[in-house]
Amino acid sequence: MELIYLASRSAARRKLLKSLGLRFRVVPARINEIMHSPSRNYPHIVKANALMKAESVARKIKKGIVIGADTIVVQGNTVYGKPRTLKEAKRMLIRLSSKPHWVYSGFAIIDLERNIRKTGYDKTKVYMDKLSPKQLKDYFSKVHPLSMAGGFDIQGQGALFIRKINGCFYTVVGIPISKLFAALRKIGILLFLFVLPVLISGCSTEYNIVTGRQEAYFYSTDKEIQMGKNISKEVEKEYKLDEDPLVQKRVRDIGKKIALVCDRKDVSYIFNVIDDEEVNAFALPGGFVYVNKGLIDKVDNDDELAAVLAHEVAHVVARHSIKKLQAVMGYSLLRIAVASVPDSSGAGTAADYAFTEILLGYSRDDELLADQLGARYTALAGYKPGAMIDFLEKLQEINKRKPLRPKNYFKTHPYVPDRIRIVKQELGQDMDFNDYINIEEIKKK
Repeated sequence: MELIYLASRSAARRKLLKSLGLRFRVVPARINEIMHSPSRNYPHIVKANALMKAESVARKIKKGIVIGADTIVVQGNTVYGKPRTLKEAKRMLIRLSSKPHWVYSGFAIIDLERNIRKTGYDKTKVYMDKLSPKQLKDYFSKVHPLSMAGGFDIQGQGALFIRKINGCFYTVVGIPISKLFAALRKIGILLFLFVLPVLISGCSTEYNIVTGRQEAYFYSTDKEIQMGKNISKEVEKEYKLDEDPLVQKRVRDIGKKIALVCDRKDVSYIFNVIDDEEVNAFALPGGFVYVNKGLIDKVDNDDELAAVLAHEVAHVVARHSIKKLQAVMGYSLLRIAVASVPDSSGAGTAADYAFTEILLGYSRDDELLADQLGARYTALAGYKPGAMIDFLEKLQEINKRKPLRPKNYFKTHPYVPDRIRIVKQELGQDMDFNDYINIEEIKKK
C-alpha cells in the first residue's frame, strides 16, 4: 500500500482515520486559509484550503499520497473558522446556538507518482440547543475549542447540545469519509481491500420478526452485547447513576415484566436510572436501557413508566441502534467499538462515537415502530394499554410550556400527534381530527 500523509493538525481527523484502520503519517500544513468568497461559494473555500494544505505537504515529500482537509461553519452570510480565543469561541457558540447553521468539510487528494489531484466536499446542517453561560463554562472546562471550526466537537462533549443534524456525521467531525474513500477508489487507490474480506465473512443475514424483513448484521448477538457493554461504560463515565435503591428497583422490576413479553429473548435486558433532571431515556445495543430521574419524576404511575421502558425495549428488539451504527460508522469503527481489550483507548473512542450517534436519534419510521411495539408490550405486561398515550399527551403539554433543552426526550422523536396516532392504531382505538394534524409543526411555523 502506498504511503499516505495527512496534511492536518486536527486531532479529530487523526482519531477518525486511525479508528477506520487507515495507516498514515501526520505532516501539519502551514498556509493562510481562505475564509471568504465574493460569490459565497463555500464549497470552493473548503476545497481550495484542503488543496493548499495538501500541496504544502506534497512539496516536502518525493512520493506517496497526501490528503488535505478543511472545515468551515456558515450561518447566514457569516463564515466561522477556528476561534482564536476563548472569548471568541464563546461568542461563536452563542450565535451558532441561536439558529441552524451549515458545516462544510472539503478534502483534497494528491497522488505524487501519478500526478493526480482530486477534491471534494460535503455539507451538513446542524441544529443546536440554546446555550446558557453555565453550559458554556462547563463545556470549556472539558474541551479546548480553539482547534475546531465553530468551537464545538460533535464527536465529544459538543454532542450534548446538538439537537439534530441533517447530513453526514463525519462531515461535522471534519472530513466526509464516504466521499473521500469513494474518490480514492475512483483514482485507483483501493484502501478498503483490507476491510472487505472481513466485512463479507462477518456479515450475517437474519429474519427480523418485528420488521418482517431479512436484514444484514455485521455481528452476532454476542458481539452486539459486547458493544453495548463498551458503550455503557462510556455512558457511566459521563453520567452518574441514581443512588436511590428504591428508584432503581422500581425501574428494574417494571423493565423485567416488559422484557418477558417482548419479541426478542436472546439478550438480557439491563435497566438503570441516571441521576439527571432532563426528561429522557435511551437504549443501547444488546439490551442496555437507561432512563433519567427527570423522566421518572414526570410520570404519574407505573403504567406510564412501563410505556417508556417498553418503547426503549422495542428499539432493542428491532435492533435499531445496531442498524443505525452499521450505516453511519462503518465496519472498521464498529469492530473497535466491539473490542473487549482492557484499557483500550481506541475502543473507548469508538464507543463514545457510537453513543453520540445513538443520542442523535433514530429515523422517524424507527421511532414510530418503537411506539407501536411499546404500546403492545405495555398491554401484554399487564399495564394500562393507553398509558403511552397518557404519557405522550403529558410530554406534549410540557413541550408547549418550555423550550427544548439538551438531551430532551422530544428532540429525537417524531411530533407527538404522529406518535399518538400510531399508538391508537396499534390499540384499535378510534381517532379524531387532531390525530391527523401536526399541531407542533403548525405552532412552530
